[in-house]
Amino acid sequence: MIAIGSDHGGYKLKEEIKKYLDEKNIKYKDYGTYSEERTDYPIYGELVAEAVSKKEADSGILICKSGCGMTVIANKFKGVRAATMYNEIAAKHAKEDDDINVLTIGADFVTLDQAINVIRNWIAGEFKGKRYEDRLNMIKEIEQKNMK
Repeated sequence: MIAIGSDHGGYKLKEEIKKYLDEKNIKYKDYGTYSEERTDYPIYGELVAEAVSKKEADSGILICKSGCGMTVIANKFKGVRAATMYNEIAAKHAKEDDDINVLTIGADFVTLDQAINVIRNWIAGEFKGKRYEDRLNMIKEIEQKNMK
């Protein structure tokens, strides 16, 4: 299951992404926001990242105007590896090499088609393991030292 959330700046794109996920029968849970009324991105970034961190969701998608703020908040949670993606090739590599489990998107910088391509390639990507697993273990060690 994918946890999905946005602030007001990403709301319209989130709603379109949900239609795509519905068409593809991909399960998700919407953590808000539920309108274009001004709100603060950390609220929704926290909800989605917490769901992924606690393994209540397999992965997450966060949308704000730039994607950057959502990435910052999501990476504050143990076990979350979030990255902002603007193209499908980078999204595929992010999953394959870094096992990115929270995808963030900047609504102001992508079209709907670009966002769907990013999501499609990220979902289709398979973590390669092997030497990449060693790097993830290094990240886990750093988390243990720095995230009390």
